Amino acid sequence: MTHQLFATDALLPTGWARNVLIEWDGAGRITQVTPGSIAPAGVARAPGPLLPGMPNLHSHAFQRAFVGLTEYRGQAEDSFWSWRNLMYRFAARITPQALEAIATWLYVEMLEAGYTSVCEFHYVHHDQGGTPYADDATLSLALLRAAQNAGMGITLLPVLYQTSGFGAKPPRADQARFIRSTDNMLSLLERLAPVAQAQRAGLGLAPHSLRAVPPDSLMAAAQGLAALNPQAPIHIHIAEQTQEVQDCVAWSGQRPVQWLLDHAPVDERWCLVHATHMTPQEYADAARTGAVAGICPTTEANLGDGIFDMPLWLQHGGCWGVGSDSHACVNAAEELLMLEYGQRLTLRQRNVLATPAQPEVATAMTLQALQGGAQAAGRAIAGLAVGQQADLVALDAQHVALRDLPAHSMLSAHVFGSHRTSAIDSVWVAGQRRIASGRHALHDAAADAFVAARSATVAPD
Repeated sequence: MTHQLFATDALLPTGWARNVLIEWDGAGRITQVTPGSIAPAGVARAPGPLLPGMPNLHSHAFQRAFVGLTEYRGQAEDSFWSWRNLMYRFAARITPQALEAIATWLYVEMLEAGYTSVCEFHYVHHDQGGTPYADDATLSLALLRAAQNAGMGITLLPVLYQTSGFGAKPPRADQARFIRSTDNMLSLLERLAPVAQAQRAGLGLAPHSLRAVPPDSLMAAAQGLAALNPQAPIHIHIAEQTQEVQDCVAWSGQRPVQWLLDHAPVDERWCLVHATHMTPQEYADAARTGAVAGICPTTEANLGDGIFDMPLWLQHGGCWGVGSDSHACVNAAEELLMLEYGQRLTLRQRNVLATPAQPEVATAMTLQALQGGAQAAGRAIAGLAVGQQADLVALDAQHVALRDLPAHSMLSAHVFGSHRTSAIDSVWVAGQRRIASGRHALHDAAADAFVAARSATVAPD
């Protein structure tokens, strides 16, 4: 069965096109994209410019429930590391039921905000004492159910976490829920593979970081994953904090990105999450591998991480995407805004990430983030093109921020000026309409369940 949608304006991989007819099959795969069409009688029309759905390449779903609870000074100088201690306290209390409720609401929020797929970097594996559940996949399955119920595309990335610091330091007591052996992780991936396949979800692996996975485990995990699926994505936190860089140098004599490139088979399957603190040579070497830089601008701002040098990355042909990470903000447009504004503040220039081919900065960023996000997800979600999944976002042309503007300016207004009230009208995932008139069918029920889960999880003062 063929499904159709007509858009007066649509953002294709080559740029904006007029009078575009999009067709997809019963599996939600785009079969035809025809610019210059005449709208067939009876075919649904997009209410405004049609965009490709944005992949969110980095998410820790459970962290959505403690947003706002760490915004106070608890010591003389707060940092990522003091925030992490508070996060661990919260993670220690999560139940499977709470995780599913939190993730369901988060994925509803993401869909309403223009994300159509998420890479879930999932590291809370065991019960509250660190003992594996009777079904070792309990929490992974909770996340897959949340995505399925919300209608969100997902690439699940179970996290390999073994040590508390460089040099194979033993894990801390508050990391007990995260810890897995390499063989145990590969067994979990085998257990999850048929479930993910049935759901048409992606499945990959996330070595948490160089400080949490010793070299021999990193190599064994990469080899084991390749034996299960040679195309599966691999994501890793890297060079997020200056303290991490200093500790890596003290341990190995090398900075973390350079150590990884010298010792691991980094290629286009890899996503280097944050990669904030690199030397010019590391930028060049990392970009050359084809790996995706996973940039999370609002979380990196919230945690005081620093600012990624995007012009230098692009100078070397690097690809990138955006993620909402700790979910201090859940809005695809705002991540792009924060990314561009960070570059402007650093360089004291404007429209930094525009390109000669796409002088509209919002258009240029959307197309680049889409490609990098799709690559990081390891799924066919790279835009409005034949063979890709029908993940679509329609803006509301009558929104006050957009009304009477040309389509390319509507996207600019959406990214840079419509955040008080969303300009998103409709969202489709795999051809299924999940958002109508800006709202998900599960919005109220999912929000109530989220609030209840948060209340049950937050530790009393």
